[in-house]
Amino acid sequence: MAFNHFDKQGQAHMVDVSGKPATERRAKAEAVVCLTPDLLDQVLDLETAKGDVLAVARLAAIVAVKKTSDLIPLSHPLAIHHASLDFHHDRQASTITAVCEVIAVEKTGVEMEAMTGATVAALTVYDMCKGMDKGISIGPVRLLFKSGGKSGVYERGAASDEA
Repeated sequence: MAFNHFDKQGQAHMVDVSGKPATERRAKAEAVVCLTPDLLDQVLDLETAKGDVLAVARLAAIVAVKKTSDLIPLSHPLAIHHASLDFHHDRQASTITAVCEVIAVEKTGVEMEAMTGATVAALTVYDMCKGMDKGISIGPVRLLFKSGGKSGVYERGAASDEA
């Protein structure tokens, strides 16, 4: 059975996953935020005018994971069993990387939920810091890992990874 988001007439539709078994699905994605060194220091030292930027971004990411089907038209609403957001910073590169992990026991994957969580975390950092620097950039945003379902395991950087 080939899954496709278009019917025989070329019209978009939600893929029917009703016949698939529910299995544990995991995904991890990241979004990189590039800041000036001074602004990075302010964020990490909790010295921005808006307070704890990363705490707010973490909460925004978790909410976004749960709202993915409201944002991505053909994604399925899922019962999320775990959503977390961690941050890693690199002072030399002047970046903050938001890493979102999602777990669910479902009939379809959670890659979009992880990607949405990481992206919304990055957008929240931008929103809270744009008053200090509008030159902040976001990217790349990418899937790092997924498991579960018919396609099995994907891990960025593995031998089968072409990107």
